[in-house]
Parts: sequence; C-alpha cells; structure tokens
Amino acid sequence: MNRLLKHVSVVFVSTFMLTSMLSHAASLPDFTELVEEASPAVVNISTEQTATTKTANEGGQQLGPNSEELNEFFKHFFGQQPFGQQAPPQQQRPRSSLGSGFIISQDGYVLTNNHVIDEADVIHVRLNDRREYIAKLVGTDPRTDLALLKIDAENLPIVKMGDSDKLKPGQWVLAIGSPFGFDYTVTAGIVSATGRNLPSDSYVPFIQTDVAINPGNSGGPLFNLDGEVVGINSQIYTRSGGFMGVSFAIPSNVVMSVVDQLKQDGKVSRAWLGVLIQDVNNELAESFGLDRPSGALISRVLPDSPAEKSGLKSGDIIMVFNGKKIEHSAELPYVVGQMKAGEKVDAKVYRDGKEQTISVTLEARPNDPKALAQSQQDQNRLGMIVGEVPADMAKKFDIESGVIIEQVMGGTAARNGLQQGDVITMLNGKRIDGVAAFTEIAKAIPNDRSVPMRVIRQGYPMFIPFKIVE
Repeated sequence: MNRLLKHVSVVFVSTFMLTSMLSHAASLPDFTELVEEASPAVVNISTEQTATTKTANEGGQQLGPNSEELNEFFKHFFGQQPFGQQAPPQQQRPRSSLGSGFIISQDGYVLTNNHVIDEADVIHVRLNDRREYIAKLVGTDPRTDLALLKIDAENLPIVKMGDSDKLKPGQWVLAIGSPFGFDYTVTAGIVSATGRNLPSDSYVPFIQTDVAINPGNSGGPLFNLDGEVVGINSQIYTRSGGFMGVSFAIPSNVVMSVVDQLKQDGKVSRAWLGVLIQDVNNELAESFGLDRPSGALISRVLPDSPAEKSGLKSGDIIMVFNGKKIEHSAELPYVVGQMKAGEKVDAKVYRDGKEQTISVTLEARPNDPKALAQSQQDQNRLGMIVGEVPADMAKKFDIESGVIIEQVMGGTAARNGLQQGDVITMLNGKRIDGVAAFTEIAKAIPNDRSVPMRVIRQGYPMFIPFKIVE
C-alpha cells in the first residue's frame, strides 16, 4: 500500500511539473512567424573607405564625456577587422565596416545608422536573397545617428513602421541584424525603459532594452510582437566593449520625422531656442519656491536668440513647452529639436513665484563653424560648461559674482572634483565677474600646475587646487 502511494505521488508530482513547464512555455512568445515575415526587409550593410590608419583598433567609437576615464561607456559599433590583419599606422588602405539596415519603401529607400556609413566611399547593401546593390547616400543626420540610403530596385519587401510612443517597459521586442558578420541573427528581450537621455545625445529619447546587441547590429530594426519596427538599434552600455545587458534604440517616431526631411532636403533643419539650461534639484526647487524638482532652469539666455527676443530670462524655469510637460531639463532640447524654424509656440515658465505663459517664435539653429570650434576647444580643455548664476540662487547664498557649472563633461573638471551646480567665484587669484571673464582667465591658466579656485557648493564656500593636465 505504501509503495502504491509513493508511486502515485511521484506520478502526480511529475505530471504537475510537466504541466507547469508546458503552461510556462505556452505563455512565452513564439517569434518564428514574425522573423519569417520581417527578415526579407532586413539588409546587411558594408562599406569601403580609403583611410589613414591612426590606431590598430577601429572597432568602435566611444561616446560620452572623457570616455577613456570611465569604466562604463557608450559605444557605437562598426565592423571589426580580423585579428592579426590590422594595418600599420599611417598606411593608406581600403577599410570595410559592417552594419545592418532595413528597407522602408518598395522603390529602395533603406535606413541605417549614420556611424555605420560615416565617411564611406562605397556603400554595399546585401538583401536576404543575396542580391547586392551599390547604395546612394540620400542624407544623414548625425545628431540622431540616422542615415537614409537609396538602392536602384523595385518591388522590394518592406518593414511595417510602428508607434514607439506606445512602448511600455516589460514588453517583448526582437532585433534582427548581422552581429560579427553573422547575417540575419535574431535576438529577443524586453523593453527596460523608455525616454532615456544619454550624455552624448540630447535629441533622442532612447528606448532601453536587454536585447543582445553586438558589433554589426548597428542600424538594424527593433520589432514589437506585431512585427512593427519601433526602433533602430544604435548603442550599448558596457565595461568590456561587448554586450552586457543594456542596449539602446532610436525610437521609430523620431526616425520617421527625420526621414521625411532627409528625403526632401538631404539634411535635417531644427528649431533653436537659444538658452543654456540645467536640472532643478531639491535645493534649487526649495530656493525657487517650487513644491518639487521639475522643469528646465534657464541659466543663460544667449544674445539675439529667440529666447531673448521673446522675453525669457535667466532664472526662469520652463515647466511646459508647446503643450509638453518638462520634468527634466534633458527633455527640452528634444522637444525644441522636433519643431521647425518659424513656428510660434507657448512656453509656460515659473518666474518670481508664479507661472506665466510666454510666446516664442523659434528660429533656425545658427551655424558658425569658428564659434563652435572655439567653444568645443574651451569645453574640452576645462571639461565643463558654465553660465550666469541665477538671481534667486545668488540671493539665497549671498553670491556677489561668479559662474555656475551647468555641465561637467569629464576631463579636467571631473579630475578636480567639480560638480554640476558649483559656483566658481575666484580663479587663480582673480575675481570671476561673469562667463566672459571666466573664459579669459581660464585661457591663461598654465598646464600641469595647480592654481587656487574658490567654489561655493550648496552655500558653503571652499578653495580647491585646480590643475589642467594636457
């Protein structure tokens, strides 16, 4: 009797476990039909370029401030040369990069990442059925890392574009691409987060996933379970240089807004507001009289900008722009960048303890190569961006003069322990009366020698040794 009971118990437990496993398996998505339908519209992209080799490793481009000093960094991926076949320094040679893309129209328009085809002399597009074409570059948008290609073909298979705004964390997504040159590799995972802002990209609210993305996946599509493209795989976050469970895709809604302009003009024109902004932390929220941290704090209004012409001021906090609520300062550049020059919009700002609405007519972003180059050079040397101290902050902490650090970009500023929100009042024994004065004094600082810097951090003044290391 005992043996019979034991036997029945074993059979019952085994049956229960098998039923549970089958039930669990049934709840997981089956991607086979999706892959069969979508794969024909996914392409392999390779390029040829005659380039001067400066380093042996051309496998990827590191992004973000002072990336060589960070343990974690963002990477764009190119194709990699086989080990042992790197050319010696300064040798002219053809270079081939490898990536992915997908067809969006039957007459041959193809989308991929800009960094996949950047500076290429020849772009090859190979289809799922092994047909191969030389692609024409229609246009690029480096700010969103997108490129539009055109191949001479008709009646091509195409992808279905989806609405990335409907994505929610936890939803299943799938990627098809050519990691390490292995064509039409399928990987799947879930949406980890949406609206991610990365240090190097202020115009893209990235989709974060845990889908395995590796070199060669760049430019490939990210699908939802309906077989619609909801993003373009672009970057990963890594310590080792390989996939570590965090990848990023450009949302499809951003993609299609760029595609229309690339088709028409071959480039993308964006609206410009003309302000320097920073996040509102708890201390700043309290000092301005806000209930909680929210909005984009204007630390500087650029001269002759749409912001100045509309009456926006330093110290204003933009809470809503063109009907879209601004929770974090990083959201504002994307909202403005989606608009066109000449559009008139309303900005709801918090000023002097109350909200008011200001009408702003946006303009085209100015393009002054010399000014941009000089600004970039100064930022790289100091590793920070500074602006005027907001009036309310100056009053609260009794700050007579100085500049506030709006962004620490790495390098010198990071090495010296400076932080966003610090106010610099004195440098190398000289009083800082504003941004222009700070820039001139900073230019005269010698390399590899410490000079005194007076900093006010959350109301507490202190001196630190400031040293620029080239």
